[in-house]
Amino acid sequence: MTSKDFPDPQRAWAYRPTSPLPGAPGGPLAGLTFSVKDLYGVPGWPLRASTLAPVPDPGESPLVRRLLELGASAVGKTHLQEIALGITGMNGFGGTTHPVYPERVPGGSSSGAAVSVALGQVDLALGTDTGGSIRVPAAWCGVVGYKPTKGHPAWSTEGVLPLSWTCDHTGPLARDLRTIVRVQEALTGEKVSPQDWAGVRVGVWLPEGWVDDAVWEAVGAFAARLENLGASLQPVEFPEVLDAYSPIVLSEAARVHAEALREDDPGFLPFTLASLRQGQALGGAEVEMAFARRAVYRAQLDDLFTQFDVLLAPAVPTPPPLIGQDEVALRGGVTPLRRAVLRLTAPFSLLGAPTVAVPSATPFVGVQLVGSHGEDDRLLGLARALED
Repeated sequence: MTSKDFPDPQRAWAYRPTSPLPGAPGGPLAGLTFSVKDLYGVPGWPLRASTLAPVPDPGESPLVRRLLELGASAVGKTHLQEIALGITGMNGFGGTTHPVYPERVPGGSSSGAAVSVALGQVDLALGTDTGGSIRVPAAWCGVVGYKPTKGHPAWSTEGVLPLSWTCDHTGPLARDLRTIVRVQEALTGEKVSPQDWAGVRVGVWLPEGWVDDAVWEAVGAFAARLENLGASLQPVEFPEVLDAYSPIVLSEAARVHAEALREDDPGFLPFTLASLRQGQALGGAEVEMAFARRAVYRAQLDDLFTQFDVLLAPAVPTPPPLIGQDEVALRGGVTPLRRAVLRLTAPFSLLGAPTVAVPSATPFVGVQLVGSHGEDDRLLGLARALED
């Protein structure tokens, strides 16, 4: 439901009231407008999670309330991949399309969030990221996305309908880092200073078979730019983590939606329902093994950050695929789309590391900059310096 006089051919908006929720006058974010992914509880606004199935009420989001107190105005709620379980933007209301190419996907699950900022409808969008759901749509829509360190005190997940409470993050999308840094500074009360890249140790994670030629070249050009700024670069390896990620996320999602799953046909799309049933069927031992594997991967990532300050990686394996496309052609062969995307982004949400997705010189192909746990402001400072 959106206000009748507001054109929305991309189906980005789940709810747009006649008047925004006004921010407090004179605050540090006064003059900024923001959209809210329809997982956040906002008093007086509906919460559907872009599904026709019933969903639990998470209560009010302190993060939304805090942004209003800091002066930003909330324009409305944006659509997402149904219940945030997916990376294209499909949902029970027809799905969201790309801001420029209507035949292509915008990425998900924060699809409407990315489209709302890409089209200049708001200055900032609140998204969530469980396996790439901020970074993927940011990369495919040509905007910036920031996934904080898991548990960052400024970015509360309270009052947000979970997908997987051990992997979920809240975070912003915007057209530039300047806006994201402004919000970070307002929320934390700390200055984010631009950082010099000279002497920064960068680990380049670019598995050759996991991307297509366009992404391979885009990451290579971005790496060369960092080198020109004085950073030292070295290739790194990191495993595919989906054997830990998928059981954890699906088992937790099934518990979140247990009430709806008591029905034979609760109203989810077939893909969503099948995934939730898969999560229901997982045994305790399987989930326990996934958490054990996660601990191993966390130790491996921590070890990388004893050798490097930042990791550079692709945020997506290809430019935006067509709506309905299930596979992508990569340098290593044809690969299911979901696996191709998640194996690049899921490590950093599974393991809780702060990550920024920024555009590359190739349109609608973003890259990721990953920092060590708790180093959010330094990471944002480095990314901000690139924008200048």
